Amino acid sequence: MAKILRLLQTDAWSEAVADAAELLGVDGISVSAGGGPDVAEILWSSGAVSDGFEDLQITLGQGPGPDSLASGTAVRVHDLARVREDRWPGLVAEASGLAVRAVFCFPLRLGAITLGVLTLVRSAPGPLTVAQGDDASALAVALTKRVLDLGFPLLSSPDNENQVFHHAVLHQATGMVSVQLSVTLAEALLRLRAHAYSNNLNLTDTARDIVARRLRLAPELPPMNVIDDADED
Repeated sequence: MAKILRLLQTDAWSEAVADAAELLGVDGISVSAGGGPDVAEILWSSGAVSDGFEDLQITLGQGPGPDSLASGTAVRVHDLARVREDRWPGLVAEASGLAVRAVFCFPLRLGAITLGVLTLVRSAPGPLTVAQGDDASALAVALTKRVLDLGFPLLSSPDNENQVFHHAVLHQATGMVSVQLSVTLAEALLRLRAHAYSNNLNLTDTARDIVARRLRLAPELPPMNVIDDADED
């Protein structure tokens, strides 16, 4: 872990985080920064398992990641299958399809401010060892400095050419829906989430359809696809 923490201070920081997965005994790692009360922007992810879990959390607006971001405390879930149904009802029901059983979230904190979250996911249930927990906490501290070096608040700088935001399209789509339906940004995000979940889509794909004008959410009616002029009689 000492070697990994040293690498975090270089341009090879993402490779260093990837190396930490084996040391921590997990199948996936992701690093996100806070992009608002309901949205976390993924800065880096180790692969499909972490990507899928992060997208599920942002689609549903619930999970250990959002809880850690909101509270500024670590959230350790040893077995998602044993979580109370009313804690994260949508997440518990859907996470089994991603082969994720254990999740460990560590906040990236600077004093009283939580900048983001380090999320570890594993296909097998069970807690981290004491050593793994200590290493994950040390990694979160080092990543806090890395996030600050990248520039915080990250989402206030959409013209930053050095950073590609996974969910930038979501912010754009939320704004479009807010204007189209004359609702608040918070309600617009809820409408997007409801459509994505009810149609078994991830939130990012739904947002892309909104921005590309392939989809428009109608007020007080089920969402409907936009028909191109060329398709009309």
